[in-house]
Amino acid sequence: MLEIEYLKDRNGKATGVVIPIEVWKQIFPEEEITLDELSDRLEDYCLNQAMNEAESTPILDRKTALQYLEG
Repeated sequence: MLEIEYLKDRNGKATGVVIPIEVWKQIFPEEEITLDELSDRLEDYCLNQAMNEAESTPILDRKTALQYLEG
């Protein structure tokens, strides 16, 4: 898992994120990109990462899943 750094102000509020350049180049291989493309690609990347992580997560039965969500 790659380390993502969060930049915070003096009050501890997150103000930015530092993404490793290797991840940035995977998401945005070209240098010029519109704001809409940036948003779409970040969303796609995050969803892909979540799906990859879910593959290694045990599947819960319905009862256990509901208990987890309620707790």
